[in-house]
Amino acid sequence: MSITATRTTTADILDRALSGERIGDADAIALLESRDLVAIGRAANELRARRTDPTRITFIVDRNINYTNICVTDCDFCAFYRRPGDRREGYLLPKPVIFKKIEETLALGGTGVLMQGGHHPDLGVDYYEDLFSSIKARYPIHLHALSPSEIQHAARRSKLSIPDTLSRLRDAGLDSVPGGGGEILVDRVRDIISPQKTKSAEWLNVMRHAQRLGMSTTATMMYGHVETLAERVEHMRKIRDLQDETHGFRAFISWTFQDDGNRLGALVPAETMPTSFDYLLTQAVSRIYLDNVDHIQSSWVTQGMKIGQVALEFGADDLGSIMIEENVVSAAGTTYRASTDDFVRTIKGLGKVPVQRDTLYRDVRVWN
Repeated sequence: MSITATRTTTADILDRALSGERIGDADAIALLESRDLVAIGRAANELRARRTDPTRITFIVDRNINYTNICVTDCDFCAFYRRPGDRREGYLLPKPVIFKKIEETLALGGTGVLMQGGHHPDLGVDYYEDLFSSIKARYPIHLHALSPSEIQHAARRSKLSIPDTLSRLRDAGLDSVPGGGGEILVDRVRDIISPQKTKSAEWLNVMRHAQRLGMSTTATMMYGHVETLAERVEHMRKIRDLQDETHGFRAFISWTFQDDGNRLGALVPAETMPTSFDYLLTQAVSRIYLDNVDHIQSSWVTQGMKIGQVALEFGADDLGSIMIEENVVSAAGTTYRASTDDFVRTIKGLGKVPVQRDTLYRDVRVWN
């Protein structure tokens, strides 16, 4: 295809998207292949401005609490987990340590915790019921916890159905379900990078049941490893299809594969590792394609604050969390840190109003 034809095709797709037409998979692939970042970013920003208040950028003050790093799924892309029996580096946090982390979060103005860990062979639904109810009895905190794969693991460990498991966790205090473990929702990819983890349909099934129970969820995508552009779009289509069905995803967050300290890094040639350009392009296309998801979150944690700021003009309306604590991405060699003041300064630098939100996107504090 000639450069002129590529530009014409890109312009046609963007015109249709801006006129309110839903673009298809072939359109999204064409946008990713076109590399026409400026035009695609401009269209994504316009669609973002129509869906959410264009004068505001939101963020959350919360903490990642990784309650255990012991895991049996042995994913090639993960540098965080330790195998069962690892007495030197494996851990399961005791309740008092988790309580102290929550107290520190509340003292810093935080409103929620994101709790995720490994697939610990000894932890069933009873463990999480006890932990969550203990937390809720002590603290006014939102529990955004357990990825679909962890929920499936607990259900199997306890010999319960997914709906029963989710109902019990919700009743114990689980408020919403994060989109962790999504990676790429294509089984060809999952069979390479995480063969023992949830299959695509299983991940979506957990989210479907959580949403049917009235629980809010998020969706994620970790890309830039062994997937094709078509598979990246297939992942987004599965999110969009479920959103059409249940309307339970409040946000979509994508980030690039981090290659340090894990086996998958050896399989991905350095020259094919995604760049900041690739990140911004993929995020912009996600905003255009996911026409039924309200919020797109910038991944400053993997990209750094400067690119995280630029991403706010390429379709994202949210800067995510200040990350009081983060262990999984940093284990793979990426260690960016930021404070509330850093976020406010970054957002004001774009001429926008910084708004601290809670997990459900309700205003907590506004900087005028």
